Amino acid sequence: MAEAMRQTVAGMLKGIERYNPDNLTTLEKYVEIQSRENAYDLEANLAVLKLYQLNPHRFNMDITCQILLKALTNLPHTDFVLCKCLLNESIMQEKPINQIMYLGDILEQCDFQQFWDQVLLMSDLCDRIVGFQDSIRKFVCHVVGITFQTVDKRLLIQLLGRVDDTTLEHWVNKYGWKNQSESIIFIANQDENIKTKNITEKIDFENVAGLMAACL
Repeated sequence: MAEAMRQTVAGMLKGIERYNPDNLTTLEKYVEIQSRENAYDLEANLAVLKLYQLNPHRFNMDITCQILLKALTNLPHTDFVLCKCLLNESIMQEKPINQIMYLGDILEQCDFQQFWDQVLLMSDLCDRIVGFQDSIRKFVCHVVGITFQTVDKRLLIQLLGRVDDTTLEHWVNKYGWKNQSESIIFIANQDENIKTKNITEKIDFENVAGLMAACL
């Protein structure tokens, strides 16, 4: 259903039709389909938020929350920031949007243990987004992959949301990491990721001629 809706919505986002408030009902339905079917369409979701901005009487808190949570699932891309830019300050202070803003802040700080604690308190919202937790775990693995050479297995379990051993093994295998010992997982040799770069500065004579003349 998500793919069929994508084709329908694509036509709504062309030209002036993008700002037609009559399209909101269809676009909101599409947001809910994305949440149920683990699909994602940033362009359509931004269009919804823009229509809310232009038609504040049509604002839907539930749909907005779903859009923001879906944006978090696409980290490390900047989707969440783009969505925030279409919300006014007063809306961002309201519950539960302010809670989602906090989720975004602690993810940006890579405070993953605090993030999972907060998700437990917001399970009624987060559980509606199919694939939400695994999408965040992909981001966790991205950060771990560029940060650690080796990581304590107990720490990785915490970073991934206190997962069980089977789930841990799934993510370790998915990213090609290796069990170095019973307690240590080898991630990558970060030294191999360091690349030297030669910087050549080119200054034309015309750029310094005036300065040289002034010194004479």
